Amino acid sequence: MNNVLDGITVLDFGRYVAGPFCAAMLADFGARVIRVEKVGGGEDRWVVPVAEGGEGALFLQVNRNKEGMTLNPSKPDGRDVLARLIAKADIVVANLPPPALAALGLDYKSLRAVKHDIVLTMVTAFGQGGSLSNKPGFDGIGQAMSGAIHLAGTPEQPARSLVPYVDFCTASLCAFGTLAALMARDKSGQGQVVEASLLLSGLSIANYALVEQAATGINRTALGNRGFASAPNDLFRTCDGWVVVQSVGDSMFARWCEMTGNEALADDPRFADDVSRAAHGEFISDLMAAWSHNRSTVEVLDALAAARIPSGPVYSPEQVLHDSHIADLGYLKPLNYPGLESPAPVADTPVKLSATPGVIRARAPKLGEHTNSILAELGYDKAEIEKLRRAGVV
Repeated sequence: MNNVLDGITVLDFGRYVAGPFCAAMLADFGARVIRVEKVGGGEDRWVVPVAEGGEGALFLQVNRNKEGMTLNPSKPDGRDVLARLIAKADIVVANLPPPALAALGLDYKSLRAVKHDIVLTMVTAFGQGGSLSNKPGFDGIGQAMSGAIHLAGTPEQPARSLVPYVDFCTASLCAFGTLAALMARDKSGQGQVVEASLLLSGLSIANYALVEQAATGINRTALGNRGFASAPNDLFRTCDGWVVVQSVGDSMFARWCEMTGNEALADDPRFADDVSRAAHGEFISDLMAAWSHNRSTVEVLDALAAARIPSGPVYSPEQVLHDSHIADLGYLKPLNYPGLESPAPVADTPVKLSATPGVIRARAPKLGEHTNSILAELGYDKAEIEKLRRAGVV
């Protein structure tokens, strides 16, 4: 069966995570994605370098399945190349502030003048309509301004996640919105703008806490790794590592009491429900910590599994790569890349379709790897391509 997005062409002007990973997921499902990069290479190409040429780990992940070309659209001849690209495209992905989009000719008005049914998928840091709309920003903005960082760590030291979950959430929402826009285009024949932002994604993720605050005025402060809504819900040290335990509901708590030898607590009115158990969460966490610290991680996890209490090991990246269950899933696909000593374990398409699954077919492109072939498709001959190179257009 054909790929879902066969015949769809995407121009990826995205940088870092939100735009590029959106485009990568579209590529996984069959879209032809052309990453259009600055002539000297985008800054995101070199973040956390792992390859001999300086290409970064994040770049290898979020730019798989793409062709790569360089282009300076600010030059007159570059504008001509851009117009030819747009005329053959279905989707443009760009995570730039609106003034930058307009300066590059990537705003919706400019795109639509070339291709009336084009879809523009744009990502900003702060969203449109407020006083901060045109400011740039990164993943931490969504974490910080949504309240998430305030609720993590401790009151004395808030903590942000160094794993950019807001970026990846935004990318996923962009891919979802882009597919919806393609469905709408099939019905109406018209394109449209798909907008997402890091701040709005962060607010969506943390919305439950905002609802609780508005409804109760509770003014929560951070509890370290302890959960707000039940107990035991925390990280616990074992004699050789750490585990996460998340118990929710009366039956799980009763089984936890039996497992740890604290049967009397199951009938104690202080622990009558999740709310009251969370209110005494420090006491419950102390009991669990005392029970687990002399046991191995395997012993603790086996006991929790027998008691049917959700739990898991706290892994380092090295341990993730050697976990037998993760290996059996076959989810981390080994991709070779020039200058990399061994294949990179790139995560597969994060959503599975039983009949038309996404597939990683190719590694991320080298800088300008496909520039010549793409320009040739656009009608440029060898002499014209060489002229563009000498002029610094590509």
